[in-house]
Amino acid sequence: MQTEIRNEVKKSDFVLNPYMKSNDLWATYQIINTVVPYICLWFLAVKAAAISLWLLPPIMVMMILFSLRCFSLMHDCGHYSLFSSKKVNRIVGFGLGVINAIPQYPWSRGHAYHHKTNGDWDRYRGVASFLSTEEFSKLNAFDQSVYEVVRHPLMALPGGFFYLAIKPRLALVLGGYGFAKHLVTCLKKDTRMRFSEIFTSYESRNWYTTAEFWDLLLNNICVIGSWIIFSNLLGAGLFLGIYFTILTFSAAIFLYVFFMQHNFEGSYAHKTEGWDYLTAAIEGSSYLELPTIFKWFSADIGYHNIHHLSERIPNYHLEACHHQNIHLLSKSKTLRMGDIFDCFKFILWDAESDSLVSIESFRQNIQFKPQINIESRSI
Repeated sequence: MQTEIRNEVKKSDFVLNPYMKSNDLWATYQIINTVVPYICLWFLAVKAAAISLWLLPPIMVMMILFSLRCFSLMHDCGHYSLFSSKKVNRIVGFGLGVINAIPQYPWSRGHAYHHKTNGDWDRYRGVASFLSTEEFSKLNAFDQSVYEVVRHPLMALPGGFFYLAIKPRLALVLGGYGFAKHLVTCLKKDTRMRFSEIFTSYESRNWYTTAEFWDLLLNNICVIGSWIIFSNLLGAGLFLGIYFTILTFSAAIFLYVFFMQHNFEGSYAHKTEGWDYLTAAIEGSSYLELPTIFKWFSADIGYHNIHHLSERIPNYHLEACHHQNIHLLSKSKTLRMGDIFDCFKFILWDAESDSLVSIESFRQNIQFKPQINIESRSI
């Protein structure tokens, strides 16, 4: 099947170039109709809380959705597709990253790696560092249970909180600690070394380039500074209660969506040898059919197969591009919101069959194999 799609469909068959052109006016409008309502909802939440805390839940639901849209637009900025200017994308992306407490530039670098290796399961193991069936089989019963629990759909809630609220702060602390040790080591060797030389020679697992470090540092200054300021203005309990709830649920929703877009029955999950980028985009990324309101709040990220065909297509052109090329997308998986829990079953990679499998099916297969061997020996 995979060979067939490579022979029948080439990337040149798709009409993509007309949709890659960014529209600065439309992008600006998207930023305004996302950030302004989000800020207004904060004012409304504060006023509502002064009357009754029971008025907060519906307002917070809207804030979660607008936070999700901020993240989606930040995602476009990371691909330099929302605006035509790379510099504008960096600036706006940074601001959207501050809203969701995540350093946009380091995040976009990691996300770019996902695009380069999507479907190549030797190199990239998805949103939750999935194991191969061989690796999973070597775990003891307790570790297998832990693996399964950690990747349960409900774990997206604490996982989302950690991903946005804690991980970027932890990265700066751990990176800073590593640099302090590196600084002491260098000065012991040569006290005349300049600080710039020491800094550039430091290799951290928490950032890969100097530009990523400065983005991480500035993001943390802005985020933690805003936490302190708004906690003093509004009260720490009220502000942090609302803010962390928004971060937790918006991140969880994005994790759910990202999971469904790549982990599903029949998803392209190949070894590096023979891996094909086009097939990975078509068969390793789904089309997530969403209600109109959720399409808007997710900035049309449901057209994920098109997005992987060309990440330079801005969100506001994805739907048109999808319809233009729909006759070439017969191999793409169409999913709906109700399929989410089925998708969460596929958390193991079977390298032999180049497919994603569930733990249940893997265990059944293990139990069945000895019976096959016994029968074959008796014959």
